[in-house]
Amino acid sequence: MADTMLGSTAGELPAKNVTGMTGTGAAEAVVCYSPMMVTTYGIWQGVSPLEFSLPLFILQTAIIVGTTRLLVVLLKPFRQPRVIAEILAGVILGPSLMGQVGTWAGTVFPLRSLLTLETVAHLGLLYFLFLVGLEMDVNVIKRSGKKAVIIAVAGMALPFCIGTATSFIFRHQVSKNVHQASFLLFLGVALSVTAFPVLARILAEIKLLNSDLGKIAMSAAIVNDMCAWILLALAIAISEVNSTPFSSLWVLLSGVAFVLACFYVVRPGMWWLVRHVPEGETISDVQITLILTGVMIAGVCTDAIGIHSVFGAFVYGLVIPSGELGVVLIEKMEDFVTGLLLPLFFAISGLRTNLTRVRDPTTVGLLVLVFVMASFAKIMGTILIAISYTMTFRDGVALGFLMNTRGLVEMIVLNIGRDKQVLDDESFAVMVLVSVAMTALVTPVVTTVYRPARRLVGYKRRNLQRSKHDAELRMLACVHTTRNVPSIISLLELSNPTKRSPIFIYALHLVELTGRASNMLAAHHTAANQSRSGSSLPGASEHIFNAFENYEESVGGVSVQALTAVSPYQTMHEDVSVLAEDKHVSLIVLPFHKQQTVDGGMEPINPNLRGFNESILAAAPCSIGILVDRGISAATARMSSVHHVALLFFGGPDDREGLAYAWRMVENPGVCLTIIRFIPPGYTPPPPAATMAPPAVAGSRAITIVPDIPRTERQMDEEYLNEFRSRNVGNEAILYAEQVVANSEETMAAIRNLDNAHELYIVGRQPGDESSPLTSALTEWMESPELGPIGDLLVSSEFSKMVSVLVMQQYVITAAQPAGTAAAVAVQAGATIADDPVRQYLTNANQRSPMSAGGRGVWGGGF
Repeated sequence: MADTMLGSTAGELPAKNVTGMTGTGAAEAVVCYSPMMVTTYGIWQGVSPLEFSLPLFILQTAIIVGTTRLLVVLLKPFRQPRVIAEILAGVILGPSLMGQVGTWAGTVFPLRSLLTLETVAHLGLLYFLFLVGLEMDVNVIKRSGKKAVIIAVAGMALPFCIGTATSFIFRHQVSKNVHQASFLLFLGVALSVTAFPVLARILAEIKLLNSDLGKIAMSAAIVNDMCAWILLALAIAISEVNSTPFSSLWVLLSGVAFVLACFYVVRPGMWWLVRHVPEGETISDVQITLILTGVMIAGVCTDAIGIHSVFGAFVYGLVIPSGELGVVLIEKMEDFVTGLLLPLFFAISGLRTNLTRVRDPTTVGLLVLVFVMASFAKIMGTILIAISYTMTFRDGVALGFLMNTRGLVEMIVLNIGRDKQVLDDESFAVMVLVSVAMTALVTPVVTTVYRPARRLVGYKRRNLQRSKHDAELRMLACVHTTRNVPSIISLLELSNPTKRSPIFIYALHLVELTGRASNMLAAHHTAANQSRSGSSLPGASEHIFNAFENYEESVGGVSVQALTAVSPYQTMHEDVSVLAEDKHVSLIVLPFHKQQTVDGGMEPINPNLRGFNESILAAAPCSIGILVDRGISAATARMSSVHHVALLFFGGPDDREGLAYAWRMVENPGVCLTIIRFIPPGYTPPPPAATMAPPAVAGSRAITIVPDIPRTERQMDEEYLNEFRSRNVGNEAILYAEQVVANSEETMAAIRNLDNAHELYIVGRQPGDESSPLTSALTEWMESPELGPIGDLLVSSEFSKMVSVLVMQQYVITAAQPAGTAAAVAVQAGATIADDPVRQYLTNANQRSPMSAGGRGVWGGGF
C-alpha cells in the first residue's frame, strides 16, 4: 500500500523531491523525502509551513480533534455515541464534503500527507485495541451463562449466513472487480460484529447498564467481540488473493501459536511481575515502559505472520492482569490514545469515504439491502432467543437493536478489506454510511421500545416514621471512595441490626462515567454476580464490596447486596433514585462532600459530590440521611461498649424522621440516647387534633374512607413525641431534656454547651418552621445548605467539638412534586389511574403524606 501511495503522489511533491527513474530497475517514480521537509525554517524565509510534514501533521491533528469534539457536543442532546461523531468528522473533512473545495484538499489534506497521518493513526489504533483487550476479562465467556452465549452465537451466525447468502446471489452486481470469495468473507464478518465498547457507552448513557437487559447485552457483546476477532484473523488469513492454500494454513497455525505464547508465556510473566511489586507501591515507570513496548512487538509479530497488527495488540491486552497493573496502564494511556490518536483513525476512514465515487444506484441499493437483511436477521434471531428465555417481545426488540451496534471493529474490518483490495471505494463508502446510520438508530429505538415495569404499588415505607421502629429496614448506602465505608458500617452497628429487625443494605459504589474504559465494566462485573477477581477497579470496588461482605458475615441481621452505578455526576442522582424505588428503600445514606483532615478541619473530596447530594435531596423517592464522619469510623469509637447519641429536636418532618431513626437505635442495648428539645419561651403544647367519621348509612356496604383532619406541624410533633415516650416508659438509656431558647444566638450557645460525651448528633435538615427565630439567623450564614442550619453549624470550623453528624430529610409529598422518578411516573400514569377507582385508591394509599401517619399516643409516664 505504501509503495502504491508513494508512486501515486509523486506529482504532488516539489520537483526537487522527485527523481524519475526509467531504467530496468524501476517502472514508477520514486519519492525521496528531503530531511528539510520535516520541519520548516519559518514563514519569514518565504516558505509555507504546510509544505513540510510536521507542521502539516500538527494542523491536521488539531482540525480533526476540534471537529470531532464539536460534533460530540452537537450530537450530545440526541444521546449519540462518540464513534458517530468521529466517523462523521472524517466524512466532513474528506473528499465527500470539504474535499470538494480545491484549496482545502490541496493545502490541508494533500495526498502526500496521508502516509504520515495514516501511520500515526494506526499507531493510535494499535494502543487503543490494547486498551480494549485490557478492559476485557478472558473468563467472561465461562461466567456469562448459556443465555448470553446463545444470544451472541445467534447474533453472529444468522447475519453472517444471510449476509453472505444475499451477497452471493447478487455477487455480479455487488462485488465487481474484486475477489468474490474474499469479499463475501469480509462482508460477513463486518455484518455480524457487535461493537462492545460502543454498546457499553450507549447502555450507560441511557441508564440501562444495571438493568437485566443491559447485563445480557453486555455479556453477549463481549462473547461476540471475542468471536469477531477470531473470525477477522481467519478472514485475513484466507483472503490473500495471491496466496497458496499452504500459505494460508501457515498463517493460521502461526496465529494460533502466537495466541498460545501470549497466554502461556507472557501472561505468567505478567502475574510474576504483579506478585513481586512490594505492597503499598505501584508499578515502576521502567516496567510500564517495557509493557507498552511489548504492544508494538506484538503488533510486529502478527503483522509479520500475515494477520493485522491490531490483532496482536488486542491479544496482548487480553493477557495483562486486569488488576492494579491494568488500571495503571489504562490511566496513563487512555486520555492520550482515545482523545488524540483514535480520532485520527476514524478521520482516515472518513477521508477514504468518497461519496462522489458512489455512482451505480444498483450496487448501492443491493449493498443496503444486504446490510438491512443481515441486521434484520440479527434482530429476529435475538428476538426468538429472547422469547425462548421468557423475555418480552419489546425486550427482545431492544436487545436485537443493541446487538446491532457498530463501531471500531467494523471500521477495522472495512479498512483492512479496502487495503487488501477486497472492497472497492464504492462498497467502502456505502458500508461506512450504513453502519453509522444503524448505530445512530440504536439509542432512539431502545429508549422507545424498552419500558421497564415500575413497581410502585406497595411501596409505602418511603420514610422511617411510617415504618415500624422494629421492622426490617431497607437502606441504600452510597459510597464514593473506600473512606466512606467505615463510617457507614459504624452507622449500621448503631442501627440495631437483629434477626427480629433486620437491615437490608444496598451498598452502591458510584463511579463517574467519563467515557473511559477503566470504569465501564465495573457495573457489569458486579451486577451480573460474577467473580470480582477480574474487576477493573480493584482499588475501590473490590475493597468496598469485601468490607461489606465481611461485616455481613460477622454480624447477624444484616444482608448486603453490593452494586455499582456508572454514570456522569450530572445524572447520577437518577440512577440512585431508580434503584431506591426498585428496591423499595426507606432511607438513602449519602456521605458528605467534605472529609476530616488531620488537624480536625474539613476539606472537599470532589466538588461534584456536593451537586450530586443536592440533586438527590430534591429528587429522591424516600428519606435521605447525609452522614458527616468526624470520628464515628475511628477504631476507638467502634470498639466502645457504650455509644452516646444525641437528637437535637426543633420540630418539623425532618426532625420527626431523625426521631424515628433514633428510636431504632435505642433498641440497641449499647446505645444511650439524649433527646434535647428546643422550645421558645412560653411554649404551650397545642391541643390534639380530633377526627370525626361521617354517620354510616344503614344497610350500606360501601367502604367509608375517613379523611385525615389537617393538623399543624406542632400537633404532629407532639403526637409523635407522645407516642415515643409512651412506648419507652422506664427505659433508662433515654434522657429527655427541654432547652428554652429565644433566638438563634441562644440556640448556638446551647448547642456549644452540650457535653463532649456524644459520638453522633442526629438533626433534621429543616428544623421547625423556616421563619422560626430559633434558627432563622443561622440560615443566613450557611456554608452547606444541604445540611440545613443546625447541621452546618455542627460541622463548621466555629464548632469546636469533633462529633459526627447525621442530617435527616423526610420524604414528604407536596403539591409541587420534585422531578424525581416516582413523580415522573406518577404524572405519566395520572390519566390511567384516574379512570380506575381501585388504582386511584391504591395510589392514594401509597402516596399519602407521611405526616398523616403520625402517632396518636398520649403522654404516659416518664423516661
